[in-house]
Amino acid sequence: MPGRLPTQADFPSSVTLSITPPPPSHPATNILILLHGLGDTHSAFTKLGTQLNLPETACISLRAPAPLPFDLPGFHWGDDMVFDQHSGEMDVDTGFAASTKVVLDTVIKEGLIAKCGYAAREIVLFGFAQGGMLALQVASSCGEELGGVVSVGGAPSLSAPLPTVGKKNRTPVLVCKASRGSSVTDSAEKRLKDIFEFTEVKEWKRVGDGMMRNREEMLPIMQFLARRLRSRRGVPEGSVELS
Repeated sequence: MPGRLPTQADFPSSVTLSITPPPPSHPATNILILLHGLGDTHSAFTKLGTQLNLPETACISLRAPAPLPFDLPGFHWGDDMVFDQHSGEMDVDTGFAASTKVVLDTVIKEGLIAKCGYAAREIVLFGFAQGGMLALQVASSCGEELGGVVSVGGAPSLSAPLPTVGKKNRTPVLVCKASRGSSVTDSAEKRLKDIFEFTEVKEWKRVGDGMMRNREEMLPIMQFLARRLRSRRGVPEGSVELS
């Protein structure tokens, strides 16, 4: 029995999200959960869900639960707010216990699985930067294999649980990073492969991490989604208009 299209009523009012249904006449066979970066909101990723236009896939864009301090616009996924004394920049890795509970327990287990009838394997996570870190944390904390994780410029959190010997997490993972100046360092890649059994790291020829900006950068993501999303029609592996 396939899952049904989720609605706002399937989630508590404390969770801010938007739901983009699949194209007309397509059943919502899969769910793609979109997690924005630090200082952003779910609005930009709502647009991304529409641009992807994935067959038989409903996209859920979540807003992080914690607002930025000092009346700054945007939200963050961390458990705390820590600023570097020299640069003044906010630390992106301050633990994700609270946000993991929201995404994994409230949205995935209670909403999508218990109420809407989806299997864990039918749920894929896509996150950017701090949202990518959270996506990896959710997958590593889940007792079941999810459909997959795409993390753009997001490394595994140092608080992500390491598996016991011989029991790596089986959720497939794709991490996209800049070839120079990426926050996904060599040590972060090693940690990623220590946690997940099936990992793929794609380097983009650029300086500094960021969202995909052309067909070359989008292609590995669409190929990954084509392998992981269940679709009778087939997921297109070509370009997506990102403007």
